[in-house]
Amino acid sequence: MIRFAELFTALDSTTKTNDKVSAIANYYAHASLTDSAWATFFLSGNKLRQLIPTKLLRQWAAEEAGISLWLLEESYHSVGDLAETLSLIVPPGNPADDLSLSQWIEERLIPLRTMDEPGQHALVIDTWRNTSVAMRLVIMKLITGAFRVGVSRRLVTRAIAEHSGISPEVISHRLMGNWKPTEASYQRLIDPNIHDTTASQPYPFCLAHSMEGLGPESLGPHEDYVAEWKWDGIRGQLIRRARETFIWSRGEELMENRWPEIESAAQRLPEGTVLDGEILASLDSGEILPFAQLQRRINRKTIGKKLLSEVPVVFFAFDLLEHEGIDIRSMPFQDRRDRLEQVLAAVEHPNLKITQLVDGNSWDHLGEIRDTSREKNAEGLMIKRKDAPYDVGRVRGTWWKWKVTPYTIDAVLIYAQKGHGKRASLFTDYTFALWDDGALVPVAKAYSGLNDNEIQQVDRFVRQNTRESFGPVRSVTPALVMELAFEGLQRSTRHKSGIATRFPRIIRWRHDKKPEDANTLYELMELLPVDNSPPSTQRIVP
Repeated sequence: MIRFAELFTALDSTTKTNDKVSAIANYYAHASLTDSAWATFFLSGNKLRQLIPTKLLRQWAAEEAGISLWLLEESYHSVGDLAETLSLIVPPGNPADDLSLSQWIEERLIPLRTMDEPGQHALVIDTWRNTSVAMRLVIMKLITGAFRVGVSRRLVTRAIAEHSGISPEVISHRLMGNWKPTEASYQRLIDPNIHDTTASQPYPFCLAHSMEGLGPESLGPHEDYVAEWKWDGIRGQLIRRARETFIWSRGEELMENRWPEIESAAQRLPEGTVLDGEILASLDSGEILPFAQLQRRINRKTIGKKLLSEVPVVFFAFDLLEHEGIDIRSMPFQDRRDRLEQVLAAVEHPNLKITQLVDGNSWDHLGEIRDTSREKNAEGLMIKRKDAPYDVGRVRGTWWKWKVTPYTIDAVLIYAQKGHGKRASLFTDYTFALWDDGALVPVAKAYSGLNDNEIQQVDRFVRQNTRESFGPVRSVTPALVMELAFEGLQRSTRHKSGIATRFPRIIRWRHDKKPEDANTLYELMELLPVDNSPPSTQRIVP
């Protein structure tokens, strides 16, 4: 555990990618297979479920430090990270032993979940008294279920590849799906002499770069690319192997029994087929329903007949990754597309379709088509190189997302709350409102878009202009106007305004406007599509 804590500190203290890869690879070079398995599990973004209620940890830490609970709470609000607060506020311990990472996890931490409160208390106190601050920090992050460090899965994959001598693409594939932190799993991960495909295992997803700030002409001749609609659905891989069907989300969640009509359609696919595509709510007419409708089916364990009828779903495939049991990701997109058309032409099922290519004879023509995206409940266009392979992760030049210009409004800041992590001492989470019959009605929350200097100014304003406090939330004098952007909006009975915005963020601080110059709720409502037709404008000008 001491070495894993040292690795955590090393990763947390640098922003240089090569230094991080080197630190992780060095850890693997000296760690046991079981420790390497657990390290891979945590570094890849996985966590233990919270083992002890944080209320108890706060109480025990205050008692151990000999301070009042309110002082610990104030310290927590200042630090912004509970594990770090607990590690710093409890008196330094004297390391008594050096159990391995796997021993700590399997013999001490995981058993906490089934212990009674006195047993948990005794083990936590013993841990604090027998660990250094650095080691204690990592252990507290594991116990609270908040372990994370500044590395991506792609970076971890590079480090394992460097250590094992196996290509990053193979390592990335083997890590997909329900990878377990066991000695056997890690041995398989770095074994050069095994077949890589199991029945349910998905492939790493190919991701797109945004074309924001780029003109399409900078990509080269439009004839080198194909264009598809960029839908707002659930990205997934549909796998048909060993006479079984598996549907994986981009977040590597196996979505079992959630999309029965797609699973039924997949039975017609030939063995050894893996499709990449989008799950969309789509009517028999071909109309794509808004994402808000698809949300009605997300996370439902059982799907009733009424919901199946109201929100039917279709898997729209846009790529073929495995054909007849052979990995064809290295083939050019155009060749994969040709095979995909052949496969789906033989299926002929209403819940399994191929995405349609957008026919444009120039970048300008494609731009005109893109401007009609909202008529189809699409976000814009996807641009893909015809000769590109199916890459792992976000590789520049393979796929591009060319979104439509977002909606924008001018809104008034009315509530603020402190952020998390490095922004835990600053008010960075904001609620904005629009005018409705002389009153300000909340319409959106935004957490990004201001630079550090502007955040400091807003924080100072919030502290000096607080009207009321509601726990961590403060209402403020309505004086600051910000321009907000968002991708879409829907009617919503759950929001006081009657409308829900999608992906709101701050574009700029409107120093030139007073609160009374902000937009009205009526003007926002005017942007709502009527009978699924697009609004006449994307920008409200008061």
